[in-house]
Amino acid sequence: MQTRPIDLARLAAMDTAEATRLLKGIREDALSGRRSAVGPRTVIGESWQRLLHRGLDPERDRRVGLLPRDEIERRRDASPLREVLHVLRDGLVSVAEAAQHIMLVSDSDGRLLWREGKTSVLRKGDAHGFVLGANLAEEYVGTNGVGTALVVGRPVQVHAAEHFVSAHHSWTCTGAPVTDPRDGRLLGVINASGPLSTMHPATLPLVTSIARLAEHELRQRHSTALDRLRSVASPLLCRLTGRAMAVDADGWPAAVTGMHLPGRIRLPSVPTDGRLWLPSLGLCILEPLPGGWLVRVVEEHSTGATRVVLDLRRRHRASVSIHGEAGSWSQGLSPRHAELLYSLARNRGGLSAAQLAQDLFGDASRTVTVRAEMSRLRRHLAQVLASRPYRFADRVEVEVLELTAQPLAFPDTPAAGIHVVEEVKGAKGADAPVDQDSGSPAVPP
Repeated sequence: MQTRPIDLARLAAMDTAEATRLLKGIREDALSGRRSAVGPRTVIGESWQRLLHRGLDPERDRRVGLLPRDEIERRRDASPLREVLHVLRDGLVSVAEAAQHIMLVSDSDGRLLWREGKTSVLRKGDAHGFVLGANLAEEYVGTNGVGTALVVGRPVQVHAAEHFVSAHHSWTCTGAPVTDPRDGRLLGVINASGPLSTMHPATLPLVTSIARLAEHELRQRHSTALDRLRSVASPLLCRLTGRAMAVDADGWPAAVTGMHLPGRIRLPSVPTDGRLWLPSLGLCILEPLPGGWLVRVVEEHSTGATRVVLDLRRRHRASVSIHGEAGSWSQGLSPRHAELLYSLARNRGGLSAAQLAQDLFGDASRTVTVRAEMSRLRRHLAQVLASRPYRFADRVEVEVLELTAQPLAFPDTPAAGIHVVEEVKGAKGADAPVDQDSGSPAVPP
């Protein structure tokens, strides 16, 4: 017997009591492992399985301690969602009130920071734990329109017995995550919730559209902030020689001189003025500006990066570290990028795109893929990678850490070029990165 998922439109057309009985039957069958003709929707069934594996009791209404008021205010002040509350109110509150819903806004931890709606519905929400400072994360309160939306990263509607915890079966809720357009960071969830009788399939597209409007407003505010920074920085940049730019606190450029406008640059989490080595630019001098930083590139190559450490010892966790007089930094590598850097480390004289394609794919014609991947790598490693042919810069010492039982041999490598600086005894290739496309080891043994 093939199980087909229940349809939300069918639930909306049913009598509330009948829909609840049907969902409870589906839930009991699913939680007990019985097969039935009708099953939960995929997003709900996957949530139930996660919670069963965590050992969450579906008959226990678990409430995690509320945040104190000062912590709620601190999180509100730190949340970019505060800037778009007017968008949420204008687009959702009036509709929610007419539908006997309340609007909830959580942060990325699932903590409820704002809620608005009619007092009568807010009181009903209190009974379900929808109070300021509550933790609505899925792992604590079960399947719901806030916590589950955070887990899956997309809009979710949860109705009646689709909630994992039975105490919430008289409630319906719909949530959509909001991400920061500047860096893709998850900011929180916008949610419309109410009693069972208020369920409507149109709630999901409504809440989703309001979340997209909020992201659009954040994008517009960011653009305005960059314009302000540009007006401050342009007179300064006009008086400078060499390469320089003005960037906001997140590394987005507002204006440049002596160079092409780059994409976002990586800044430290807490940047400070002074000399700093930046992945895509090399050694720079940072000076504070209103709303951002003035970044001046130091042109003396002798003070740039001097050593690269390629760490290939952990499966799917390859990384590269850059060391120089201004300090050091590191970043994770995808299996494909780890393989590219490994090939260049073995061939310090350099490789053409065709040679790299032959080395990586066994097909010299796949030069477009190689050039695209090298372009992505050079955004972050511009000061240690050269092109025509692709290679590590001559002045840079390259070291490789790899899981191996024998010293690595690099027959094409000059004696002073590359060194294996650590050997880890173990099964050959056991922890080597794996190519996501082919499933084969991403780094040659």
